[in-house]
Amino acid sequence: MNTKTYHGSCHCGAMRFEADIDFAEGTGKCNCSYCAKTRLWGKHVKPEAFRLLTDEDVLGAYQFNTHSVAHRFCTRCGIHAFTRGDIPEAGGKFVTINVACLDDADVPEMLQGPVRYFDGLHDNWMNPPAETRHL
Repeated sequence: MNTKTYHGSCHCGAMRFEADIDFAEGTGKCNCSYCAKTRLWGKHVKPEAFRLLTDEDVLGAYQFNTHSVAHRFCTRCGIHAFTRGDIPEAGGKFVTINVACLDDADVPEMLQGPVRYFDGLHDNWMNPPAETRHL
């Protein structure tokens, strides 16, 4: 295990966070209607590995479909920085960090592990979609 604490923020800096991440475990990209539109490149961590460093009042939340996840974004600049969710079939509570919002991680570091693809568009989460080049 090669866990390191990374720091992240939104574009305007009003929202800041830190998370304990092991990139060797891999990251993920999904083709669901939300992730595909935001081009989200995410890293799942347990809730205790994530710490919001600013007040929640700067955050907005967007939920759809089953409302099992809350996509959190800065209400000032609009950047989607992380998602909080609870899906029993996927292991319970989690936080998905938008790795593009990490201020002190570089791309080679983020690519230490595999990038997994999920076919969320067809609720086929355990398998990659047929096409991934756009993700």
